[in-house]
Amino acid sequence: MCRIGAIKSKKFFHPSTALKLMLPQQEGHDNSGFAMIMQDLGGAFADYKDKPLLSLACTQKGAKMVEDYMETNNFIPIKEWIPNVNRKPGLDIKAMPYYIFRMYDYPEYYRTAGREAKEELLLDTRLAIRALLEKDDNGYVFSFWPDVLTLKEIGDPRDIATYFRLWDDNGELVGRNVVVQCRQNTNYDIVRYAAHPFFLQGYTLCANGENTFYTKNKEYQKSLHRGYIGFESDSQNFLYSLHYVLHELKWPIKYYKHVITPLPFNEIEKRPDKEELKAIRQSLGHLEINGPNTIIAMLPDGSMITCCDSKKLRPVVVGGDAVTMAVSSEVCGLNVILPDRDKEADIYPNEREVVLIRPDMEVERWKQ
Repeated sequence: MCRIGAIKSKKFFHPSTALKLMLPQQEGHDNSGFAMIMQDLGGAFADYKDKPLLSLACTQKGAKMVEDYMETNNFIPIKEWIPNVNRKPGLDIKAMPYYIFRMYDYPEYYRTAGREAKEELLLDTRLAIRALLEKDDNGYVFSFWPDVLTLKEIGDPRDIATYFRLWDDNGELVGRNVVVQCRQNTNYDIVRYAAHPFFLQGYTLCANGENTFYTKNKEYQKSLHRGYIGFESDSQNFLYSLHYVLHELKWPIKYYKHVITPLPFNEIEKRPDKEELKAIRQSLGHLEINGPNTIIAMLPDGSMITCCDSKKLRPVVVGGDAVTMAVSSEVCGLNVILPDRDKEADIYPNEREVVLIRPDMEVERWKQ
């Protein structure tokens, strides 16, 4: 099993907090990698929240290719954060030569464009950079989005944290939201793109478990959107379905659970919204998932959700206080970062339940 986690806080916190959430769950993450997506950034990025931030790992040639591409397409670099890496001998990390976290201003002719036009531009730019880097294995681009930073690496999470100095909080790298996993993909080839969490146009998702409907999901999703690519992990299906339901169809979030784990027809018939639920089953049946799994997702507005498969075969717990909420595969993670919370208020979602942590930290629960 994987182990997954997320933290949402009213105050800025450092990635070391996310590591402290995950490391007590070590038996479930096999020390093969570390990945995190941070949102609502402070520190070095606090003054540029409306500017897209490029997160990538690459070779020297790849860095030059990206610089040339961005210049050709009229993106103007305005700020760069370069990790002061620790090259201590003996670290278990498959480090890339360059890690780029660079903010850009939009091309002049896009600066007055609407939100949707900018979203499409950023997606197309990331896809173009990915294709550019893939040709000769020159790197990986993980996200290109305002107020979002992504780091993915292969190796021991402790050593990766040492390499990037993630144990040292100097105030530069902080945020209010993070989704994290300390494991590389183990069902397919180990590549950085396969590491959870996954990101697409403001939507972040990681999963603990398996999706035995992977092939069915994949073949259908490939026809739905140009951004549904790669499929290096069966868990990417969860992200693409989330994006499709909320971003493309613009449905309320409650229907996401009905898409991935639809109710049996005999139960649907008893519901006042039976016509909508039957339509979902008929039109989006290829997005149903199967197998043991739990997901944690972060939405563009900073909300977080968690839900489980229809049999509740993977664990998850939600807990926190008035300042910070966290989601974790195991309660031991919460005990480390939130030892003084009211443990009686912890939530263990069941197979028919969705838990939502709103931007104002209010927690909502609803049954499917």
